[in-house]
Formats: sequence, structure tokens, C-alpha cells
Amino acid sequence: MAQSLLKTPPMPVRTKLLHHIGLSLYNTSHGFNEEEVKKKLQQFSGGSVDLQKEDNGIGILTLNNPSKMNAFSGVMMLQLLEKVLELENWTEGKGLIVRGAKNTFSSGSDLNAVKALGTPEDGMALCMFMQNTLTRFVRLPLISVALVQGRALGGGAEITTACDFRLMTADSEIRFVHKEMGIIPSWGGATRLVEIIGSRQALKVLSGALKLDSKKALHIGMVEEILQSSDETECLKEAREWLQQFTKGPPEVIRALKKSVSSVKELCFEEALQTERDLLGTVWGGPANLEAIARKGKFNK
Repeated sequence: MAQSLLKTPPMPVRTKLLHHIGLSLYNTSHGFNEEEVKKKLQQFSGGSVDLQKEDNGIGILTLNNPSKMNAFSGVMMLQLLEKVLELENWTEGKGLIVRGAKNTFSSGSDLNAVKALGTPEDGMALCMFMQNTLTRFVRLPLISVALVQGRALGGGAEITTACDFRLMTADSEIRFVHKEMGIIPSWGGATRLVEIIGSRQALKVLSGALKLDSKKALHIGMVEEILQSSDETECLKEAREWLQQFTKGPPEVIRALKKSVSSVKELCFEEALQTERDLLGTVWGGPANLEAIARKGKFNK
């Protein structure tokens, strides 16, 4: 029955593509050569991006380069893409916590790579690479939260905007320092920031290079909560507990919900409704639905 109902006129190509996890923004038609960018980034070593997948369907993605405040080396940018690809294929995944090692989030790009990639062409190529990676990250069917300890600066601040939610410890800060470096955000951070706090607040934050401490960030709607603890282990525990209230339930249902909400950001109203319909067809009459009906517990937790 569901299959016959889905036999509607073909969707626009853009909508079809957005149904597939892993779609990139840029390719050779935009003058983007991914393999050339990868070769350049491979030259700048240091640090790692680590992924731990837990049995409860929550992943922990750790930016690990503490000697440089978890700044992104070229190799870390490549590893971030690798981890996103791995998460795209994690069918049991429901949620993701993004954090930095040793009580700080990330200070953005490693200046050694920035200095070496000094031409406008290099800058645009790096921009397209990171926008591709973070757009794929945003489209993951996982509910994501950035756990901000210490400082999230520049590109680090942009990474927080790629998550669905943000949590901060009391003494942490988020700051888009790009203006002071003579540039603008290039990893999609400005665009996503407008979605999160609106254009007026975003313009203030970006043009003023404002330091958003936890109270200010909470006030303007940048973060959901200020955590009680600043201890690395305890605040990760708090973040995990916070996220689990949204990831309870079967993976197929949580993932479909995330896909449905994400589609609204990129599709027109009618296309988003069609996506919602298609996603419903993947869970209606499925194991979780049938089990819930058998329990007769529609309104019971």
C-alpha cells in the first residue's frame, strides 16, 4: 500500500539528490579538484580526529591536537572527512557529541597550513573542501551537539554551528575572530550562524568579533544550556545525558526525524512535505510502529 502511494510524479533533481546522504556541494564543475586539495593538506601533519561509537547509538568525535589548542592541521581536515564518511554508514547511530581534547574545543586552522596556503585560489579550494565536509556533516541523520569547553575560536566556532545543538561549560567561550585575521568565515559558519541566531545578531557577532561567554551565548540563543561541571569527564557525562533524552528510541525513527527536519533547511515547502511523506513510508508499519501499537501506549512514556 505504501509503495503504491509513493508513485507520484518525479521529484526535481535537487530533491532526489538531497535524499542521499553524502552529497557534496562542490565538484569539478565548480573548479574544485578534491584530490589536489587532499595532496596539499596531507603535507601539514599533527593531531588527529578520533571517533568512538558507543553501543547506545551515540558517537563521540574528538578534535585532538592539544599542543595547539586543537587547531586543525591539514591531516585533521582530511580525517574529519573520513570520520564523516564513516558516520554516514553507521546505520545504528542516533546521536553525536563533538568535543575537543584536554578541556578546550578548537582554535580553528593551524597557522602553519594557513601561511602555506596563501593565495586566493588556495583559500577558495580549502573553503570548498571544508564546506563540502561540514555540509555532509550537517546532513548526517544523527542528532549532534557541540560540547564547548575552553575556547572555540575561528574555524572552531564554525564547527559548533554545524551541530544541531551547543552546550557550554561556565568558563568557556565562542568567538568568530575572522575579521581580526582579515577574512570572513569560510567553512559555512556565517550562513549557519544566521540560521541559529538570526541575521541581526549574527552581524553583531561577526563584525564585532564578539567574545561569547556562556551567559551571553545562552542569552542570544547560541547554546541550549550551561553545564554544571567544567571537568572534562564530568561535562562529557552531562552532555551524554542531555543528548540521550532526544535519542531514546529505535535508530530508524530517530534518523528519519532528523532527516525530515534537516530537509526543511534546503528544500522548498512542497519538496520538504514530499520528503516527510517518503520518510514516513520507511517507518510506518515497521517494527517500532507495530510494537508501539501492540503496547497501546501512544501517550505513555
